[in-house]
Amino acid sequence: MPSVTLPKCPRYIAPPPTQVDLEFADLAIIDLSKARTPEGRAELSPQLRDALRTNGFVYAINHGYTQAQRDRMFDIADVPFTAVPPDEMKIYTANIEKVGYYAGYKARKYWKVDTENSIFDQIEQYRINCNVTSRPVPQALRPFLPELDAFARHNHFNILYPILRLIALSLELQEEILVEKHAFAEEGTALIGFMKYYRRTEEDEEKSKNVWLKGHTDIGSVTILWSQPVGGLQILSPDGKWRWVRHIDNALIINTGDMLEFLSGGFYKPTIHRVVQPPHDQSAYDRLGALYLSMPDDGVRLLPFADSPLLQRVGIERRFPDEEAPLSEAWRLERSSKYGRVVLKKGSEENTEEEVVGGIVVKHYN
Repeated sequence: MPSVTLPKCPRYIAPPPTQVDLEFADLAIIDLSKARTPEGRAELSPQLRDALRTNGFVYAINHGYTQAQRDRMFDIADVPFTAVPPDEMKIYTANIEKVGYYAGYKARKYWKVDTENSIFDQIEQYRINCNVTSRPVPQALRPFLPELDAFARHNHFNILYPILRLIALSLELQEEILVEKHAFAEEGTALIGFMKYYRRTEEDEEKSKNVWLKGHTDIGSVTILWSQPVGGLQILSPDGKWRWVRHIDNALIINTGDMLEFLSGGFYKPTIHRVVQPPHDQSAYDRLGALYLSMPDDGVRLLPFADSPLLQRVGIERRFPDEEAPLSEAWRLERSSKYGRVVLKKGSEENTEEEVVGGIVVKHYN
């Protein structure tokens, strides 16, 4: 059988991991290959449950992509930022405030990072629906659509679905119940995300206290982040301290979002995380990220699984009355359109700011 010749793509050369002695979070590692059998899922489900309820982040290994496949995706992830002319970027810029959807480009200086000092982000972002042919893409990305399609399907079927099954089992529910609410290629749901964080001026670093993206929770259900060596990602630990997330070669970093909190009746809280300036031995590098963001289908009403035997025992935390529970689409539209754009109010907790989305107080952390 002849070998497949892939289209040429400039190599993205990442820097070595930091050698700075940082305070890293102690995160669990799960072996996703075990999720292929009922016995393996029975073993992994409590591991994942405990990890997500303790720190909110967990590493996943043996997910089915080799290191070479992972590296190739980071080559492609850099294309939207290095091979697309600025005028063409404008053509494919997402109208986020109007449509509440991030498919396309988000330019730098779109999100306000520091309200008091009017500091804006230096993050370029390009996202593409998991159905990669559903919308036009920049010319430079078109040769890579088959690989992007394979990447989306791998994330969705081989990573997201096993994670959702493990979560369903932890709630003592039929294991396909969450899978059925996360169809592949539905408009407005799962997205491939590429992000490039650019270095900032010393003045902006000082004013924002080195925060590149303030503490927040993700909008959807489960986020899959492909680990990369440039530091900066931090989680808010249970003891109230921000701790760094260590890079592991070819590992995934899994976290939960708002919509899973609603569906799980508060059993799984959304992970609070932020991005700060990388350590000093990586300060000469920009930071490239690749991720897969999942949400329930737009028509899913974000009601807790009241028939879960587990939730019946431990109790359900409702963020709104059942009759007022929003559809997934409504939460996505309002949360996305407001993020980083509205004026935040000082929060009730120290170092927090707040906004109201769909009648729910959403907190941001500094």
